[in-house]
Amino acid sequence: MAVAVAAMKQAPDLVLPSLTTGYILADLGIVQGTEFAGWDVSPLSLAESVPRQGVLPEEVWRARADLLSRTEIKKPPSSSLSLGEQVERLIHDLADFKTLYPGSRPVLVDLLPACGEADLGQFDRLEQLLEGADPSVMPDLPYAMAAVLSGVPVVNFTSNPVEAPAIVREAELRGVPLAGRDGKTGQTYFKVVLASALRARNLRVEGWYSLNILGNEDGRNLHEPGRAKGKIANKTQVLDGVLGYRVGEGREAPCHKVHIDYYPPRGDAKEAWDVIDFTGLFGLPMSLRVNLLARDSVLAAPLVIDLARWMIALQEAGRGGLVPELAFYFKRPLGQDPPLRFQDQLRALERLGEQCRRRR
Repeated sequence: MAVAVAAMKQAPDLVLPSLTTGYILADLGIVQGTEFAGWDVSPLSLAESVPRQGVLPEEVWRARADLLSRTEIKKPPSSSLSLGEQVERLIHDLADFKTLYPGSRPVLVDLLPACGEADLGQFDRLEQLLEGADPSVMPDLPYAMAAVLSGVPVVNFTSNPVEAPAIVREAELRGVPLAGRDGKTGQTYFKVVLASALRARNLRVEGWYSLNILGNEDGRNLHEPGRAKGKIANKTQVLDGVLGYRVGEGREAPCHKVHIDYYPPRGDAKEAWDVIDFTGLFGLPMSLRVNLLARDSVLAAPLVIDLARWMIALQEAGRGGLVPELAFYFKRPLGQDPPLRFQDQLRALERLGEQCRRRR
């Protein structure tokens, strides 16, 4: 992500062809003005961290090493602080970022690892949330709260359910757009495409088996069942929504299975297998196999940049609260009646772009 932003500043033509907003939001502004800043627990600079991750060839990141080393990275608030104290500290940090980049239009993108689940629906007001929620269960919660209170749009690219009703309500009142949840980068993206195509042909899906193997930090984190639970649920639920029925309806055992396995040798080069069993005329069985060899971070970075650009355009257009029209980007799109089938998601993006252009 950081290297992609640095490349946009030096040679935007390297990045623009990979953005969906390159044509939908072509009039948004000069991409060279995009900046990158944030928080990280690592003591290393970005210039030191990037080669250690082993995601990009040296010739790609080396030319941007100077820009990476100058990137402003702050330390996260201590976990020993209360939720309110963490929010206060982060509001101060956001103000610092705005001062550092005068005239900027900041967007907060939540890229934290998947964590445990928390019931935030019990808090009706922001004050109750500040007093009763436990930030140790969901460490990205104070970031979302601080952003909304600072008037900064939020993109939730994680599977963590930070969009508490109290936060959504506050975002609506303040005209702050919220987009999420759980970025749809690889296997689930193609799952939505294929499921939409099968539904369009009235080919009934009887079973769908999905396996992901990856060896990066995301894979290591998701190796813990409690952290992977939300991610797997999002990957599973998306299919029933697209098809309009539960896969394997009437059978005793689940017929849509999703597995994520941490396999260190793969690193960031994720592999995904899908086995799809379906029936056609006279109920005759057929089957489809899909093997995806992908680079997790390379797939994710353009989507993150796209979503940041959408948030700017939407805020300029006076939009606040959840944005279901951005379902194209998420496994678990939030908001009222998000489009679920692939073709509907594309149409929703086009209409949203038109609305932004009319209101700006």
